[in-house]
Amino acid sequence: MSATAYINARLIDPASGLDGPGALLTEGGIITDLGAALFDGGVPDGLEVVDCAGRVLCPGLIDMRVFVGEPGAEHKETLASASAAAAAGGVTCIIVQPNTEPVIDEVALVEYIKRQARDKAVVRIHPMAAITKGLRGEKMAELGLLAEADAVAFTDADRAVADAQVMRRVLSYASAFDLLICHYPEEPALAGSGVMNAGEVAMRLGLPDIPTQAETIMVERDLRLVEMTGGRYHAACLSTAQAIEALARGKARGLPVSAAAAVHSFALNETAVGEYRTFAKTAPPLRDEADRQAVVAGLADGTIDVICSCHDPQDVESKRLPFELAATGIIGLETMLPLALALYHNGAIGLSDLLAKMTCRPAQLLGLRGGKLSPGAPADLLVFDPDKPWRIDEDGFHSKAKNTPYHDRPVQGRAWRTVVDGKVVYSDPNGGD
Repeated sequence: MSATAYINARLIDPASGLDGPGALLTEGGIITDLGAALFDGGVPDGLEVVDCAGRVLCPGLIDMRVFVGEPGAEHKETLASASAAAAAGGVTCIIVQPNTEPVIDEVALVEYIKRQARDKAVVRIHPMAAITKGLRGEKMAELGLLAEADAVAFTDADRAVADAQVMRRVLSYASAFDLLICHYPEEPALAGSGVMNAGEVAMRLGLPDIPTQAETIMVERDLRLVEMTGGRYHAACLSTAQAIEALARGKARGLPVSAAAAVHSFALNETAVGEYRTFAKTAPPLRDEADRQAVVAGLADGTIDVICSCHDPQDVESKRLPFELAATGIIGLETMLPLALALYHNGAIGLSDLLAKMTCRPAQLLGLRGGKLSPGAPADLLVFDPDKPWRIDEDGFHSKAKNTPYHDRPVQGRAWRTVVDGKVVYSDPNGGD
């Protein structure tokens, strides 16, 4: 089995608190040793040597919320193209959502995703399965059987389970079998046909709006149901100050709850919509500046556990429509790292704490083996320069889709090498220069 020595690295392992200079050894897809003193006497003959030149070496990123077109909408994105985009962004594991055609609500579909991922993808891919049959919010899916088939968690993707009694049953069942329920927190009747955040911008543009209370009310309801049932609950993407405050209160009461925030919820605010710019149409919608700052504060104080890309590829035709009719979503696998690093560069959060939200925290929530640097752990690694300046260029994306509001945005930090199972799946074509 081939062995590789990574030398002259800044090792950061958020799971253990390690942050310092050192080296790391992999063999046969496994991390076998690491530390400051490793290879002090020189690297033994026969090892491949990778000189990290002071760059950060950390666990590969784990993205908990990725929408992929396969099966059913392969023209938007395939497992292969999504995995190539992930590798270019330093993401070694993606968790795909079940709102495909057909919906991932049966064992056969979970097994299909796993099989296709093994055959086509260069990164690890795990499916979440649907909470309810057909994502209709009416009848609970066969959660136990789906979990046995290796669905890592359960979600109705971008739909909320509106029926409180159904959600109560789901959380009760989840409690009995230690399953994670990832819920999109938006009260659908209150959100209605809204397409952007309620406020002055929506009023000026004459667009139907979604009040922030739609998110808060659903989070408050779900917390009460968690209190009743003891089920493990994860708010899939928080975007409002009030909902973040509610979750913090739930955590203070000792409830088994966690939350994620999408990158665009702290990288942009509602002004990005500009004059009906459909590339800035997201779910949940971009909020006002106070809510954006609340997301940053929630990440910094630990109320929000996870950063996800909410990668949601759309074809040109579905975005080149009037704002109300255009598809929601932006791509994010290749921009999650640099946009998240802005929080580190502006002093909002330390680098290790930031990386924890994209490595060990999602791994812990989902019960994955990755997300850490330790002997015996999978050799899923990211080497990156946190200070490398560049401009986001949609023409350079590996994703099939180009629906990004970040084109030409200056950023700092870029993947130099991405490693999965000990194999290099991406290296900077410019050599990191």
